[in-house]
Amino acid sequence: MARNQGGSDFLTGLFVGSLAGVVIGLLLAPQSGEQTRAQLVERGIELRDEFEKRAGDLQDRVPAMIDEQRDRVEEAIEKGKEAAAKKREEILAQIEAQKKAGTSQA
Repeated sequence: MARNQGGSDFLTGLFVGSLAGVVIGLLLAPQSGEQTRAQLVERGIELRDEFEKRAGDLQDRVPAMIDEQRDRVEEAIEKGKEAAAKKREEILAQIEAQKKAGTSQA
């Protein structure tokens, strides 16, 4: 399940990192306020577009990821059922062997 959340964690990190970069850039920028504001607007648009693109990509991949995980869970359940049935047969065979051993001694 943690793997499914990786996409949203990445997008959050991308956004926070970009925001931190913009703030640091503002503090260190050797240009006028008007130029800085224009750059901020441009960068904000770029970040929004990138965020929307990545969010769209993630939305496109999510159904396939869900199907893959569902298939893996169903496979694990089937293997568990098979293992339980095998173990049940082994236990029943041991019980039957013990019954035979007990009746032959009597």
